[in-house]
Amino acid sequence: QVQLVESGGGLVQPGGSLRLSCFASGFTFSWYAMSWHRQTPGKERELVASISNLGGTTDYGDSVKGRFTISRDNAKSRLYLQMNNLSSEDTAVYYCAKLLGGLGTRVTTWGQGTQVTVSS
Repeated sequence: QVQLVESGGGLVQPGGSLRLSCFASGFTFSWYAMSWHRQTPGKERELVASISNLGGTTDYGDSVKGRFTISRDNAKSRLYLQMNNLSSEDTAVYYCAKLLGGLGTRVTTWGQGTQVTVSS
């Protein structure tokens, strides 16, 4: 029933920007904190950013601070990740995730992932 569907990935040049979207369904979206994660082959899945249920609190991984912005539109049940000044280090599969409750709780649902490739 709970479903998360990402979109917006693709190929971008270094220094470019991309906006990822996640459409959520099957639950009351505004009750839950959400997050974005990314994974590169051979590495552990990394937390990129998270946001509280009403959008009042956000947290970012050190590698993306100042470049990425997480946001949400509860009326549309959508989560976003604005990515600016991209570099090859940002190449990964990006996943949208729903948490059990508030920030700091475990992930209960993952999206299918969307590939982001930064290359010249």
